[in-house]
Amino acid sequence: MEKWRTRYFPVLVEYVLHEDTREGYDLSELLDLLNGVPAEHIFEHHEENVRLLVSHADSEDRLALMHRSLLFLHEILGSHTCSESAAAKEEQLPEDLRQAAAKAIPLQEERPSRFETVLQHLDSGIALFEPGGTLRFLNVPMARLLQAPRRILIGQSLRQLLFHPSLSRSLRLIFIRMYRQLKYDRRAQGEFQDGSRYLLISISQIEELDGDILVSIKDVSEHKQIEQSAFQNDKLAMLGKIAAAIAHEIRNPLTSIRGFIQLLKPYLESIGKQEYARIILSEIDRANDIIYEFLNSSKPSAPMTQTVLVGLLLKETILLTESEAHMQGVELTCEIFDPYLTISIDVKQIKQVILNMVKNALDAVAHVADKRRPNIRLSARKERGYAVISIADNGRGMDRETLSRLFDPFFTTKSEGTGLGLSVSYRIIRNHGGTVQVDSRLGEGTTFMIYLPYVGERE
Repeated sequence: MEKWRTRYFPVLVEYVLHEDTREGYDLSELLDLLNGVPAEHIFEHHEENVRLLVSHADSEDRLALMHRSLLFLHEILGSHTCSESAAAKEEQLPEDLRQAAAKAIPLQEERPSRFETVLQHLDSGIALFEPGGTLRFLNVPMARLLQAPRRILIGQSLRQLLFHPSLSRSLRLIFIRMYRQLKYDRRAQGEFQDGSRYLLISISQIEELDGDILVSIKDVSEHKQIEQSAFQNDKLAMLGKIAAAIAHEIRNPLTSIRGFIQLLKPYLESIGKQEYARIILSEIDRANDIIYEFLNSSKPSAPMTQTVLVGLLLKETILLTESEAHMQGVELTCEIFDPYLTISIDVKQIKQVILNMVKNALDAVAHVADKRRPNIRLSARKERGYAVISIADNGRGMDRETLSRLFDPFFTTKSEGTGLGLSVSYRIIRNHGGTVQVDSRLGEGTTFMIYLPYVGERE
């Protein structure tokens, strides 16, 4: 592509979209490139570029853009040295140019082609750059990802886009890394995390489009969540097979040992060793409890549902934990935004889930580093067909690695924990048709959010 064609569009965009800074605008570089270019070629290219520019503008801005593009063309032609410079045509030429310039402005709004309509309705963001790095096209999803209107982004260079104020720092670093890969490999593709979003980004240089660079971005966060959920279910299914074998191989011998210890208990009491019997029996019971939790983590019993008020459920939970919280100096509060919010649940199972999370919160606030008073806040609200139960604390928080393994069986950060509590809780919530989300920051605290369908929505 001729160099003047490459430079024409970005200069036109800069002139048209930045009217307030146009005073003293320097067109000398473009005019040098246009020297000797036939006027009809300029008109043809100008019309093509104005159509492209107008297609990215809002309806109310299009007439103003076309007017300013006409001023740009007149300014170009006023300084342009045409190849047709015969003395006999000197007086007629300016009038011919004005008429041709007016025809080069697409006054009638054209309907987008079928292919452009398809591009605008894709769930992926699409952008097309010239080999020189100027943005020629982007669809609505791409502008939404970049959080800026298309009319502002179109015509900008790659450097201007990378340092655009609307672009987040994480996206900027991702694009720079992929640009480097493209420079050496001619193609780059990868999955990147931008905050809570997962983005699949592809950059390729297409020879069929005269070497233009195509950038595609797809938000795959939802697919990632489904993938992680399937992976979690696979782990729990494998855990179920192991649990059945452990229950058969260990529980029966423990029952036999417990029976013989009870037979020996009178003898141990007679020789003053009754404490030994008590310790052995309590440890056997503790081992049985661990196996029981292990079995439940693979297949909790089917929920026996009943309709309950969420507020009443949380108040009962507080009654069971407030004495322990008081002894640790922890402030335990509850806030119900909708007192009539009801859910259909197995009360025993969901109460077990909430109690487990409150106890985890008590452990988290046990060693608050600064002078903050440790507190745990329970709340309930309605959100998009779900009752959301939140358990928030201002404890030590968790890092990203801990969060990624939080619901894995046997994963625990406690010296005496089994790592089964949250795994069991996760499965119980899933069996109720709900889900659980966790938000945590080191040194600030953790919030568990349990989403359960409320009765009104399901009916």
